[in-house]
Amino acid sequence: MRDYNLGFINNEDFYNHVKETVDKYRFKVNLLEFNKNLIDPIKLTFDSKVYGKSIDDVIEYEVVRQVDKSNTNHIGYFHQNIFRYIGSGWHIPISGYDIVNEETCCYVEMKNKHNTMNSSSSQKTYMRMMKTLLSNERAKCILVEVIATKSQDIAWQISLDGVPMSDQRIRRVSIDKFYELVTGDRTAFKKLCENLPLVIDDIVNSSDFEKESNCVIQELKAIDNNLLKSLFLLSFKKYAGFDSFHV
Repeated sequence: MRDYNLGFINNEDFYNHVKETVDKYRFKVNLLEFNKNLIDPIKLTFDSKVYGKSIDDVIEYEVVRQVDKSNTNHIGYFHQNIFRYIGSGWHIPISGYDIVNEETCCYVEMKNKHNTMNSSSSQKTYMRMMKTLLSNERAKCILVEVIATKSQDIAWQISLDGVPMSDQRIRRVSIDKFYELVTGDRTAFKKLCENLPLVIDDIVNSSDFEKESNCVIQELKAIDNNLLKSLFLLSFKKYAGFDSFHV
């Protein structure tokens, strides 16, 4: 195995954790998965006509979008679960906070982007952290943002029902500063990013991946050879008049 020379995580744990993430990547999509969140044939019709795309292309784009959304969730798994192998006392609870260290009474909520939460979600998270502080005077709560506006470790300032709130024990921290907190290494996150392409190459080159497989169009054609008609029937076949629907 290559020596990734990270210092804060051993080579085997780093390799295996990245491999777990890679193994979760999605390659196949069938019609059941495609329609899991209920496809909107009206939007796809607009997309096709307005952008001058064939319905085949629009369906392929929607498949790619769904796969990308699924894979983005797996990146969240990568960021959260790597801390099982880094530092001392950190673990991933079954529910509640994303990362916890009972020894230091540190409770972490992790978000991929600084603009992920809306106002309501931010207030709900902040109030949960306040509740944690009330139940444990030693507690410190941290909102970690992987993609923040800048490198920072600051008190999280928020407005609750129009009232400005701030507590030094509730922090808003960029991922680089969180890695520094956990490892003691100011550039730990930078080192991880430098080695990530290497370890992914090592994993991909040593594995047999399934070829990308999209059978959605074939399954839609089994409903009707007119793909646009099939999309409408997929969503509206039980609606009035759709037993004689034509496009």
